[in-house]
Amino acid sequence: MCRNIRALHNFEPPVTDDEIEAAALQYVRKVSGTRRPAAVNEEAFGEAVSAVAAATRTLLDNLVTKAPPRDREVEAAKAKARAAERYGPRASVSG
Repeated sequence: MCRNIRALHNFEPPVTDDEIEAAALQYVRKVSGTRRPAAVNEEAFGEAVSAVAAATRTLLDNLVTKAPPRDREVEAAKAKARAAERYGPRASVSG
């Protein structure tokens, strides 16, 4: 459950709705302290995920940067290199 929420801003190709939804789900899981809510809390959990996803989309749509977009493959390669240095060559970063 303790996976990192990844940066979503300024990538080429742009972030997808599925990536935003996944980040929102991770956030709500972390804040609520549960991976899967009890049946009585499912509606509140789902509403929270939807609200966080909508807020994230609004934020990303309104952010302005002068930096060139980052390449997803290059960033993934950098992350794998950092993991290999930190944990050894057999470590990999899921993504």
